[in-house]
Amino acid sequence: MPKMKTRKSAAKRYKVTGSGKVMFKKQGLRHILTKKTTKRKRNLRHAGVLSEVEAKKAKVMLPYA
Repeated sequence: MPKMKTRKSAAKRYKVTGSGKVMFKKQGLRHILTKKTTKRKRNLRHAGVLSEVEAKKAKVMLPYA
């Protein structure tokens, strides 16, 4: 049986933790940062966790994660 292919777009966006949660980088921290508050920018630095429904869809695209 051949190997399953990983969706490379998903592999670049998501990371699966040891407990099975799917982490992602939050959007909104690339440009136009002057109007955003320091608190908002600080909270955007941390990785987010996908919801159970979205994580299920992401794991289909990451067969070896």
